[in-house]
Parts: sequence; structure tokens; C-alpha cells
Amino acid sequence: MAYDLEEQEQLASVKAWWNQYGNLLTWLLIIVLGAYSAWTGWKYYERSQSAQAAQLYEELQKSVTAKDSVKVQRVATDMQDKFGRSIYAGMGALTAAKVAFDANDLKTAKERLQWVIDNGRDDEYKALAKVRLAGILLDEKAYDEGLKLLAGEFPTQFASIVADRKGDLLVAQNKIEEARAAYQLALEKTAGSNPARQLIQLKLDAIGGAPAKAAA
Repeated sequence: MAYDLEEQEQLASVKAWWNQYGNLLTWLLIIVLGAYSAWTGWKYYERSQSAQAAQLYEELQKSVTAKDSVKVQRVATDMQDKFGRSIYAGMGALTAAKVAFDANDLKTAKERLQWVIDNGRDDEYKALAKVRLAGILLDEKAYDEGLKLLAGEFPTQFASIVADRKGDLLVAQNKIEEARAAYQLALEKTAGSNPARQLIQLKLDAIGGAPAKAAA
């Protein structure tokens, strides 16, 4: 009898606790399960999007090999429109920009590179796009615009190529002292075994610069 009474008291306590906190606990459980479901759903969506973007990128590469520049641009546009958040979109845009540049379609090349700069998810791809776009601006004699594009921070591994491109733009503006400093910096940031050092040194010598110290 005592056991039954004790059991009834425990049951009454549980009921009282449930009446006070049960609704809150249920909602917390719903929130946790909902969040987990949303997270797993998003991960599945990302994997699916990445797989589809990878397939399109493979198609783009095949089009490059086939020298089908029209299809290259079409696939690149599809990647940007449908999978713009994927890393493949940036890779595809850079490839499409190169194809357009080789075809002397500078307008499309610039648009592709600008898209990477504005929307790319990889800092290295963004840096590469800026350097390449600055090269096109150099050809178009838009020197100030090119220098503005190369201002600011870049990944460490781009220090040499950015300085070299700045030197080219400054030479075109006849700013020889500034160009000399840019080329010297490019040499300092270029490994001694890198063949690019020879070209940079030739540029520096052409504007009367003294040979820079060998890179460490």
C-alpha cells in the first residue's frame, strides 16, 4: 500500500512537471529536430549543386578542347546563373575569359573576369582575375583603371605578378621611377629558379634600372 502511495505521488509530480514544462520541451524538441533537418537538407543540396556544377565544368573543358568557343561561353553562363556559389563557376569564368581573349572578344573577356572579381568565392581566383583584367586594360590604354584594380591586398603568392603588372602600367604612363620600383619589387618577390625573373629583369634594364639583388 505504501508502495502504491509513493508511486502515485511520483506520478503526480511527473504530471505537474509536464503540465508546467511539457509544452516548452516539445517546442524545443521541434526546433532542434527542425534545425537538424534543415542542416542535413542544406548539405545534401550543396553536394547536389556541386556535383551538377562539376558536370558542367567538365562539359566546358570538352568544349575548350573542341575549340567550340560559342559553347564555352554558353556553358560558362549556365554555371554562373545556376551554380554561381560553387567554386566551379569561378573556374569556368576564368576559362571562358581566356577563350574570349584568344578570340579577340575583349568585351566578353572583361565581363567574365569582372564576374569572378565580384562573385568569386576563392581569393586566388579573384586575384588572378584582377591581374588578367589589368592586362586587358593595359592593352586598352586604361592605365589608371588598371592600377586602381591592382591596389589593395592580394594573396602573398601574387605579390610578384601584381608588382610586375603595375610596372607595365606605370611604364605606359611614362612614370619611370615608379615603374622601376615596381619591377624591383617583382624581382624581390620572385624565386631565383622562376624563369619569369629573366623577363622582369629585361623590363627593368630597359628603363635604366640597376640589376636587383637576387631573391633569397
